[in-house]
Amino acid sequence: MKYWLFKTEPDVFSIDDLIREKLSYWEGVRNYQARNYLRDEVKLGDLVLFYHSRLEPPGVVGIAEVAKEASPDPFQFDPNHKYFDPKLKGTEPRWFGVHLKPRTKFQELIPLDLLKKTKGLEKMVVTQKGSRLSIQPVTKKEFEIVIKLAGVTIK
Repeated sequence: MKYWLFKTEPDVFSIDDLIREKLSYWEGVRNYQARNYLRDEVKLGDLVLFYHSRLEPPGVVGIAEVAKEASPDPFQFDPNHKYFDPKLKGTEPRWFGVHLKPRTKFQELIPLDLLKKTKGLEKMVVTQKGSRLSIQPVTKKEFEIVIKLAGVTIK
């Protein structure tokens, strides 16, 4: 099992949206590094720290689980969709997404400032200056520290 942090803007798709939908396709990733993680490394059963960005303060709000591995993002082919990719040649997909299901919503957001101050999270990608990648690997130890901060346990 691997662990991840997925960033989302809560006004676009929030943890509450995921809980309401019960299963959701994570579309719209348009960064090659993040795409490679989704396509090649994110696997069924992996756990995801659900992170709200563009929020004051930004932070981790819950946990999701990968319910279905990568498949081509259908919106890349739709010229009427905001995620359309006009540079595609033919029907060969460039962009991928995974399906997530909710595991738990934290009682309180774990703010980025707290993550940065917490022993053991010094090397966590999200705590690094200039870290903007929307899909990030997280070590098992980092994951365990974050869920301990949230006061939850995962079975």
